Formats: sequence, C-alpha cells, structure tokens
Amino acid sequence: MCSRRRFLWGIPGVLSVISLCASAWAQMPMPVQSPEIQKDRQVTFRLRAPKATEVAVTGQWAKQGPIKMTKGEGDVWSVTTGPIEPGVWEYSFQVDGLSMIDPGNTAIKPMREPRTSILQIAGEPPLLTDFQNVPHGVVRQHTYFSKSLDRRRELTVYTPPDYDKAVEKKYPTLYLQHGMGDNQATWTAHGKAHWILDNLIAQGKAKPMVVVMMDGHAAIPGKADGQALFESNTALFQKDLFEDVMPFVEANYRVKADAENRALVGLSMGGGQSLTIGLNNPDRFAWVGGFSSAVPKNEAISSALNDPEALNKKLKLLWIGCGKNDFLIKMNEQFIEQLKEKKIKYEWNQSEGDHSWPVWRMYLSELAPKLFQ
Repeated sequence: MCSRRRFLWGIPGVLSVISLCASAWAQMPMPVQSPEIQKDRQVTFRLRAPKATEVAVTGQWAKQGPIKMTKGEGDVWSVTTGPIEPGVWEYSFQVDGLSMIDPGNTAIKPMREPRTSILQIAGEPPLLTDFQNVPHGVVRQHTYFSKSLDRRRELTVYTPPDYDKAVEKKYPTLYLQHGMGDNQATWTAHGKAHWILDNLIAQGKAKPMVVVMMDGHAAIPGKADGQALFESNTALFQKDLFEDVMPFVEANYRVKADAENRALVGLSMGGGQSLTIGLNNPDRFAWVGGFSSAVPKNEAISSALNDPEALNKKLKLLWIGCGKNDFLIKMNEQFIEQLKEKKIKYEWNQSEGDHSWPVWRMYLSELAPKLFQ
C-alpha cells in the first residue's frame, strides 16, 4: 500500500519533468540541413551563425573563389549554387575570416587539423568513386604499438570483396600513402580508394588486392623543419613500415610476402616517401608509384641511380604522374629527365589538373589496373 502511494504521489513530479523537457525541446533550434543536393545538381549550403557579420562557402569546384551567403530567418546563412559537376569535392565555410567545417555535414576530410567538409555528387552513369551495386570489400581500422617508434600508431586496411570467403587465397598488397596534413583514413574517407577498387575489380580491370594505408607522419612535429623534417620523417616512416607494419600485415592478413606482390605508392609527401623507399628497396617492392610527388634528392636514391641496370631488372613498374598546374610539376619534370638520363624505365603521366584529390583519384584509377599483372 505504501509503495502504491509513493508511486501515485510521484506522478505529478514525473509529469512536471516531462513538461519541462518538452518546453526545452520546443525552444531548441531545428537542425540545419547542409548541404542539400537538388536533382539538377544545384546545392544549397546553410549555417546557423547568429553573431557572424560575413559568411561564405569556398568550394573546390568554384573557380571564382568564395561564394557569399545571405543571412535569413533563424540566423541561418544560406546560398544555392551550381549545377556542380559530379565528383567528390572539398569545401569549407568562411565565417568572419575563420575557416571551418560545415557542422551540418558529417562527411569530414580526415586531417591533422580538420577544417574541410566533403561534398559528393554522384555521376550518371556512376563514376568509379561512386558507391555502386557491386560486391564490396571491407575497410578495417587498426591501432598498434610501433616498437620502432616507441608509440601508438594507426593504420587502415582494405580487403577485397572475396577476401572473407576465399579463405585459402593469398593476395598482393598495395601500400598506399597520403600527403602532408592528411592521415591513414584520408584515402578511404575522401579518396574513395575502397570504392574505386571495388568498381575496378567488379569490372575485371584490377586484380583483387589488400590495400594498407599508414599514417605518414612518423616524425614528431617540432623536432626539425623544412628538408630536415622531410628526410627524418621518411627515414622514420621506413623504419615503422619495415619493422612493424609489414610484419603485422603479413602475420594477420593472407598476403603474398614477396616483392612481385608488393606495391608502394603515394601522393605528395607520400609520393616522396614511396619513391625514396621503393627505389632503394626493389627487393621489397617491384611496383612503385608517385602522384604529384615531393621527389627525392639524388643522394636519397643514390643506390638506384648508381645501378640502373639492376633496378630495371627488379622493378615491374615505376609510375609517376603530375598535373600541369601542380606547383611540383617542374620538380617532377626534372626527376623524369634524370630517370631518362640514367636509362631507368618508367611510365610518366603529365595530366591536366593541379595539386588536388580529383587528380589523385584519377591516378589511382589509372594505376590500379596495371598493378600485379
């Protein structure tokens, strides 16, 4: 009887709490939808910023620069722009001079200092970067302790669609690296490497392969800068790759552990790492590639330059690409001339484009079908 009375007496209190919660919810502003993609590929961007005096959106597709937004009801700034070409694009909001992500969009480019949101517009017919109705692989995240660097590190691994079913099968491995400022998750979250591989494999254009994506920032910031930091970072990255990551991958994944079934490819900073390590170690990697690379100096690859005949015998492919409007194009052209002078075999793709992800996705789409053939 007493418990029943306590229950009845508690009802008004419960109703009061519910009433207070309902009142609080009613006063909360509705979530802002951004970006909103229309059927004609027009896109509306929105941001609630009550105290802002000037807001704009800067998009990778917008050659004219920042697009000003207008303040409307509920302190929401907005603008509709386009049509925007199909693809995967970067954008940010500029709020009184501050660059920031779109808080209404959960798709964020993985970076050391995140400030970029992702806009993806599907193509008709679908692009290689689009999620298509084909068998899909799996992206796995690993946290490991690097004994060589004496600290915790992370890596991302893609396994092809048939990996978990073909339990007796072993696969070749592509070690795929990002550029300065990005991390081990950028090639999948923003580069769409897993969807590119899924689609190429489904079309019969690329061999099923395991793709390993490491954190390319092996050196601790502040220990050095400029060229000294680049060289130190590459050396430490190689140490982690050889002593920790490759043993981990080859112990935990069904991969073939020989040079002819390993590729090392990267973009920008990661391109410099891949060219330096790959050309110095053709006994470990028979497939080497660099996209818009910060190419190594002569002394960093002296063993390759001094014995081109031995290098040519071991390498299956040395693939290098750079956009005509890339700030690293002259450096890459000089590197190509040096390879030509030394009679080192290579494939060179001087494409349209600048130092950006649309170019690097295209390069992966072109290179992946050549690997392990």
